[in-house]
Amino acid sequence: MTIAIDTGTLISRYVAVWNEPDPAARRQAVTELWAEDGVEYTETAEHRGHAALHARITGAHHQFVATGAFVFVAADDVVAHHDAVTFTTLMVPAVGGVPVWSGTIFVVLGPDGRIRHDYQFTGAEAGTRAVVTEFLGRLAEGDPARIAALFADAVDWQLDWPAAGHPAVPWIRPRSTRADVADHFRALNDFHVPGERGGMTPRVLVDGRDAVVLGDIRQTVQATGRPYTARCALHLTVDDGVITRYHVYEDSLAVAQAFAG
Repeated sequence: MTIAIDTGTLISRYVAVWNEPDPAARRQAVTELWAEDGVEYTETAEHRGHAALHARITGAHHQFVATGAFVFVAADDVVAHHDAVTFTTLMVPAVGGVPVWSGTIFVVLGPDGRIRHDYQFTGAEAGTRAVVTEFLGRLAEGDPARIAALFADAVDWQLDWPAAGHPAVPWIRPRSTRADVADHFRALNDFHVPGERGGMTPRVLVDGRDAVVLGDIRQTVQATGRPYTARCALHLTVDDGVITRYHVYEDSLAVAQAFAG
């Protein structure tokens, strides 16, 4: 089947829906872009019908665009013939810079020009880097709920401390759920001076689903007034846009000494 395709308009509308801040306008754009039974396929999921597509796009918007951190744009590489179009979308920092994520999009259109099938091919490393970058940004902001929203329901959690923990740092205990993650970062806030979060000065190394973040943590203890700097490495695993593994290896002696006395 051969249909007339205005590729410029199609791609502009496709990218715009992921950036659209108004829920009603976003929902309307979904109904105009995709057929009623349209479906998007990612490597790990299938989103079929307008309701599922709207939920999928809204989730991505809240996670990446609504924060003010990123915007989606299209690369200048469209190819089209008959009822098929392929192009690349990029997620770039809102303030400018190199893309942190890219996806190859392949869509098949129906007779009315709306999308019937939408295949998204994502390099695992780009997706991992995007989530880790967002995590580090939220970590610096210090909002426990927003940090925890980037984690899966079940988390492989490990901190480099003795199993018995340490009396001076009661937040160090086993964790396994998204609610536990929020509780952990809430406790960190409670035990440190507000507004003095130094955060990490990170170097991020990505290999597929896995990332290692190297840097240091600089904070001031609420009870003792002692500042400390602790060398730190994080091993994160990202699956389907959320963090499923969180392993921390830090200078626990420096932390314990700052809290002692």
